[in-house]
Amino acid sequence: MAQQIIKHIHRVNALRDLANQLGVMPIIHQLQHWQCERLLITHDELAKQKRYQKAMAFFVDELYGPKDFSQRDADLVRVIPKLAKVLPDKAMNAMDDALSLNALSFDLDMAMAQYLQNHFPGEPINRDNYALAYRNVGRMEDRAHQIDIISHLGDQLSDVIKIRGIGMLISLSRRPAKLAGLLALHEFLERGFNAFKALGDVQSFIQPVLVREKAIMQSLLSDDLTLPEDNPLPVV
Repeated sequence: MAQQIIKHIHRVNALRDLANQLGVMPIIHQLQHWQCERLLITHDELAKQKRYQKAMAFFVDELYGPKDFSQRDADLVRVIPKLAKVLPDKAMNAMDDALSLNALSFDLDMAMAQYLQNHFPGEPINRDNYALAYRNVGRMEDRAHQIDIISHLGDQLSDVIKIRGIGMLISLSRRPAKLAGLLALHEFLERGFNAFKALGDVQSFIQPVLVREKAIMQSLLSDDLTLPEDNPLPVV
């Protein structure tokens, strides 16, 4: 599991290097920012509920957004073999899902950014050119897998927050993590645990998101879709 997590990190690092070489990193950041705004609008009924706000913020900011994860990822590469010895398997599985999701999402984002750069150079991202990029990139199996990872991550998080003493373990490890130069990683773990612990029922948050995201994916990739008339995306 530790080696698998490191593999996800190396994949993202290689993709970032390639994106910089191709000059599409600024477009990727714009795309990620637009997607975060779109997610908040699409799932506004969840985002507005106090019990879901931390989880929505964590999902958008820590798993899907334009934030620079390089320090967190460097921390993980340094200590993941040791973490594997002390963290429960479910916690390691959740971390694997999170890093796998991050890698796949970046890969898809880069493909869309290249399409936008080639077909809409200099234009701001909107629901219409986003939908065209999404359809032309395609990769329906990868899009479906992206949703499956989120579903599995939800299952793992549901189990992790129930593990006796896991919250105390994370809390007590803050000072040693800071002294070891691992504060970025610790804050990621702490925010994630606190966000989903506050939910109680993780699936009550995850399932509505999955249902709507799957419907949007199927609509955008449908052979019957006519753009811009049938665009299922909200105005951002």
